[in-house]
Amino acid sequence: MQRNVALGIQSFPKLRENNYFYIDKTYFIKEWWERGDDITLITRPRRFGKTLMLDMVKTFFSPEYYGRSSLFEGLYIWNEDKYKNLQGTIPVIFLSFANIKETTFSATKYNICSILTRLYSQYSFIASSNLLNRKEIIQYDSISRDMSLECAKEALSCLSEYITRYYNKKPIILIDEYDTPMQEAWIHGYWDDIVSFFRGFFNSTFKTNPWLDRGLMTGITRISKDSLFSDMNNLEVVTVTSPFYADCFGFTEKEVFLSLEEYGLFDKNGVKAWYDGVTFGGNKDIYNPWSIL
Repeated sequence: MQRNVALGIQSFPKLRENNYFYIDKTYFIKEWWERGDDITLITRPRRFGKTLMLDMVKTFFSPEYYGRSSLFEGLYIWNEDKYKNLQGTIPVIFLSFANIKETTFSATKYNICSILTRLYSQYSFIASSNLLNRKEIIQYDSISRDMSLECAKEALSCLSEYITRYYNKKPIILIDEYDTPMQEAWIHGYWDDIVSFFRGFFNSTFKTNPWLDRGLMTGITRISKDSLFSDMNNLEVVTVTSPFYADCFGFTEKEVFLSLEEYGLFDKNGVKAWYDGVTFGGNKDIYNPWSIL
């Protein structure tokens, strides 16, 4: 029976629960985990599955999905007992800056603080668990849409500590479209303000955070290390020319042709003529998923 081709879905559980069309990319989990890099930044063009990939990583590791083996059964990552035992055992902090497209720095700050406030609300059970002391409760309650820049810069580091204490495991931090606010800042003239904020934010979150297991960021562009990541010597940057994860984003030609056959479509040369041409690392013939779907 042919699987439904659902467009625009970025939720891994929703794809799997409804048996929608999905090309197995779970081998990314193994490759990323076994490389062991502290912080990984992966840049890819739009519409190549970055958000879905991060949601897949979140779903695999987060205790929220512990015991949900049906989401991964039949996929690559479920072939090894090591990863079956790892599923659902590491807390995950996941945030996206995809919708932060403001014309002023004040509006951008407000939206970032709103994201952090919602994130803290998701973990409100920690604040009421008697694990935090008085000063930590004051810090927790200070997280709001109107908090100071200094408070916002330290927010993820503090939350990492609280989560570590609650789960007795350091969290993974995932950030999707890290560069969207900076693209808007460049266009609208508040570049210096946003770089100053994010330099402190990323340093606190990823460089000086002792409560972090590892981090993964995605984006469209690579921002100059000198301007943004100057203090982060633990950052592995994976651009489109890197050999790492080269076939994890986008569809390979083999995957495209097998998918066409599943739906009784056999004009492979026509599809190749229209959509072939992307190269990631040493992998040629990578296809844009949005176009193929």
